Amino acid sequence: MFGKANGVQIKTPEQIAGMRAAGQVVARALDTLRAAVRPGVSTLELDSLAEKVIRDAGAVPSFKGYHGFPGSICASVNEEVVHGIPSAERVLADGDIISMDCGAVLDGWHGDSAITVAVGQARPEDLRMMEVCEESMWQGIAELRPGKRLGDIGHAIDHHISHNGGYGNVREYGGHGIGTEMHMEPHVLNHGRRGKGLKLVEGMCLAIEPMTTLGRQDVVQLDDGWTVVTRDGKRAAHFEHSVAITADGPLVLTARESNRDKISQMGFVQPSW
Repeated sequence: MFGKANGVQIKTPEQIAGMRAAGQVVARALDTLRAAVRPGVSTLELDSLAEKVIRDAGAVPSFKGYHGFPGSICASVNEEVVHGIPSAERVLADGDIISMDCGAVLDGWHGDSAITVAVGQARPEDLRMMEVCEESMWQGIAELRPGKRLGDIGHAIDHHISHNGGYGNVREYGGHGIGTEMHMEPHVLNHGRRGKGLKLVEGMCLAIEPMTTLGRQDVVQLDDGWTVVTRDGKRAAHFEHSVAITADGPLVLTARESNRDKISQMGFVQPSW
């Protein structure tokens, strides 16, 4: 049985533990992908690696077959913002950047997380944008505390992006509730007004996922019905974590070992690694 608050699924501590287990499958898949990214690798090869990690853990890729999506991950290269379809023809080259979004379902619980990685020798302007995008995610996560509002999350994300290089902040897409389904209420905007919107309560689980661009924030969907690209062709970054709201603060369900210091520094609930 699940509780609800304003239409949002509320989890017990035991159910959050199930969410954490699913999140850790995703974390391991993304660690595997990060280590595999290099010039000459196709996005389809990366997709196969992720699927193996997920299935070896007894989980199922939640993206595969979702509304007809063919891959186990979304692999979005350079100007592709989100929902890039893995392909044998899309081979990574030195200087590219790739956003990899991964989801898994384990024992009925979903995990969802994304990272952007530089391929080979990175361009400094790409690294800076990626850094700002990732930090905006952490600033948004910091607002996931009982009594805060949904608008506080979006405001924190947008404020960090606009005050650290003024990168484009994609508005057509955002975060979401997560639990027994991958996409649940509420929709989590990456912009907003402090003190406005849904009140956050203990037991809510949200995926926080900002998307930044080197140029304008405008995006368009390609004819494949999935891939979203920047309208001006400039590069984009995408980061995401699934997070539970606890009485003691945010618990990052999809935390990777490389996030340990950041989580400690931000004063979040420290997961058992």
